[in-house]
Amino acid sequence: MKKNGLDKAWGGVFTESTDKGMENFSESISFDKRLYHQDIHGSIAHARMLSETGLLTSEEFQLIRKELLAIEKKIEKGKFPWSVSLEDIHMHVEKALIEKIGDVGRKLHTARSRNDQVSTDFRLWVRDSIDLLDRSLIALQKAFVGRCDADFDIVIPGYTHTRRAQPVLAAHYWLAYTEKFERDRQRLADCRKRVNQLSLGAAACAGTSLPIDRTKTAEYLDFEGIAANSLDISSDRDFALEFAFDLSQIALHLSGWAEEWIWWSTEEFRFLDLPQAFCTGSSIMPQKVNPDVLELIRGKTARTIGNLQALMVLTKGLPLAYNRDLQEDKEPVFDSFDTVLASLDLAAPLVAQTAVNRKAVAERLNRGYLDATSLMEYLIRKGVPQRTAHGIVGHLVRTAIDADLPLADLPWKTLKSAAKEIDKSVYQFLGAENAVKAMRSFGSTAPDQVRAQIDGWKKRLSLH
Repeated sequence: MKKNGLDKAWGGVFTESTDKGMENFSESISFDKRLYHQDIHGSIAHARMLSETGLLTSEEFQLIRKELLAIEKKIEKGKFPWSVSLEDIHMHVEKALIEKIGDVGRKLHTARSRNDQVSTDFRLWVRDSIDLLDRSLIALQKAFVGRCDADFDIVIPGYTHTRRAQPVLAAHYWLAYTEKFERDRQRLADCRKRVNQLSLGAAACAGTSLPIDRTKTAEYLDFEGIAANSLDISSDRDFALEFAFDLSQIALHLSGWAEEWIWWSTEEFRFLDLPQAFCTGSSIMPQKVNPDVLELIRGKTARTIGNLQALMVLTKGLPLAYNRDLQEDKEPVFDSFDTVLASLDLAAPLVAQTAVNRKAVAERLNRGYLDATSLMEYLIRKGVPQRTAHGIVGHLVRTAIDADLPLADLPWKTLKSAAKEIDKSVYQFLGAENAVKAMRSFGSTAPDQVRAQIDGWKKRLSLH
């Protein structure tokens, strides 16, 4: 029996009760209880390994496994009691187990510490979260690719420096974001390799003298490898920072997309008609249809960036090995994951249901001299040096601006007088649609290139 009210798992050496304020300040159960599934199944794998190395009997393992699964069901049904006095998810599960099976439950913590246990739980949770994010990223990619065929004939302005630059197919634009989210998937897959390394077996910081078999535990939990240095294991949160960065990068891509679609849905652009199911109104202005989901996706990016910075500051000066500071690692990661997953799951249907305002796009397409580069490259093909061709077209654009005409409507004499190399074939390259058709480089907005990319993405995403 503990004296002075000390019933902590670590309280043997203590002679004073824990201050209640200290308990409230130091608890983590309020947020780390979401690790219950990983904690329980990590413990089952650990117990299985202990039984196979002779540190538990087979009967003891089966009893522990049975009761741990019962605890899991109780948590899932919302019938499990939580208390700040038990600090964290590990102590809650262990206490509930001991209450059920006594000394056999007390054997579960053999050859492990909460230091390697929490690292294992966190890695398992991050691994599961990466898999969930990947599915949501695929759904968003499918939404972009899924609209490419219907929008294939639409030509829109491409922008640099927020100024009209060159014409592109709308489908080419949709595929640009498909590529961005593919890189996000690749980063997550690469991160998963470093996440998927077993921590259990490091114990507190030096390992254990008991005859454990870490390869078995890794096998039972589907880890790809085993973390090799016990000092490094309990302090390592590189995987959490890398995951937080990947989440921030996804959020940045979502934010850039949201920013553009906010512009494009304004009355000034009218390129897009957003579905009202993803908009809200104004409490004072009856006419308003506001792009709130897009604004919130853009705004919530700040949280993911802030969470990443918090983790970097948290870990910037910690000595080996474990320090209690690392308790603060989970809330920022949890928050970033929840934020990004919710944003992705709203983005996919919004992309699929938004309509392009073909009339508004067509009415404004030939503003901004989007075909100027096409005219310059026409001259280059005729043998005019690039810098010379650039100057010639610049003068023609100025002439067209002064006359308030598109390049294609300049008088033939004006075009011909600008350069002797120009002949009437030039009209095949003027106008936004012709400029798009003139493209030919790999990865360009050329219709045949875009069609090939669409077909490739349909195959990769199983959309055929």
